[in-house]
Amino acid sequence: MTTTVRSPGPLSRLRAGRSQQRRSADLHRPLWQTIVLTALVIASLLVFLVPIYWLFSGAVKSNADIYSWPLKWVPTSLHLDNFRSAWEAAPFDRFLINSLITTSVGTALEMVNAILCAYAFAFVHVRIKRVLFLFLIGSMMLPGHVTLIVNYITVGNLGWLNTYQGMILPGIGSAFAMFLLYQQMRTIDPEILQAAEVDGAGHLRRMVLIVVPMSWPMILTATLIVLVGKWNEYVWPLIVTSTASMRTLPIGLLFLRSQEGYTNWGALLAGTVIAAGPMLLLFFLAQRRIIGGMAAGALK
Repeated sequence: MTTTVRSPGPLSRLRAGRSQQRRSADLHRPLWQTIVLTALVIASLLVFLVPIYWLFSGAVKSNADIYSWPLKWVPTSLHLDNFRSAWEAAPFDRFLINSLITTSVGTALEMVNAILCAYAFAFVHVRIKRVLFLFLIGSMMLPGHVTLIVNYITVGNLGWLNTYQGMILPGIGSAFAMFLLYQQMRTIDPEILQAAEVDGAGHLRRMVLIVVPMSWPMILTATLIVLVGKWNEYVWPLIVTSTASMRTLPIGLLFLRSQEGYTNWGALLAGTVIAAGPMLLLFFLAQRRIIGGMAAGALK
């Protein structure tokens, strides 16, 4: 009986080489450098973790605990009424529905568009393909706010102000997601697609049955990145909507602040948890997939 040993892939070899280099560097590093680096890592963690902890702990504190000095890092009692107060002060049910609709539909359309564009640039031969690709990549250098006025005028002329299509459709183009998928699709062996073409498979069939399954890890990574960006989008939904019934959760926090002012911080922090909690949970659960997918794309 023979066994087949699979050689590690390039990403695994890269990780193993980096781990070996780190271990070798740790053995030769002076003690004072180790102490300084450890202190810097701890300080960096505190910069990111302390605000998040204060957000979640403040959401269940009383106003007396929030305003107390010295600071009370641990709540003396759980005040879950803050969530009820936030929910009643602003129509968070409507904000949540709007965010779910715009995020899910917008992410689906953006990823379909990114997959189609990436496949076209990777496998469809057109003379001006290189020029178009450089143009799309160059658009990543421009801030998104540059197109706000043009998009607003276009949406207004179409009569889409304060509508779902007005919030969703202008943002379904993503050069970043397309570039990630393009880098992944370039690694697919062209002979596989040529064999499918000989069997009579057209571009659409080759993309759905071969390219998409082989690019699925990178598609999942790009989907998570786009999903988080859609959920947290603030400026465009703010200017394209005019009624509370069409606002999303990030704008709902502004509405909640106008209702509660700067006195009821417990309700404000509870509303922030409602808006930020789902994406924080999703990111912590999928961070290895996001980082691993982006590292694989950079390596390829």
